[in-house]
Amino acid sequence: ERLKEIILAGMACERLALDGGGHRCEALIVGAEFVGKSRVQRQQHVNKILKEKFDSGELHALSFKTLTPEEWSAQRG
Repeated sequence: ERLKEIILAGMACERLALDGGGHRCEALIVGAEFVGKSRVQRQQHVNKILKEKFDSGELHALSFKTLTPEEWSAQRG
């Protein structure tokens, strides 16, 4: 839950879903901030938001998928 709060404080999300716990998590992050950004730029943006958690060792691994609202809508059909 704390991880969710940190991501939401760092960016506006239209959808944020987290799965897992402890040191490893998976996330689906949907936000307009990703429009026009490459996959690498999107990952860098999220990693920057979570840098403190990685640096402290509180979070060891985060697997995430980043989508724009349009990509999310198209994926859902």
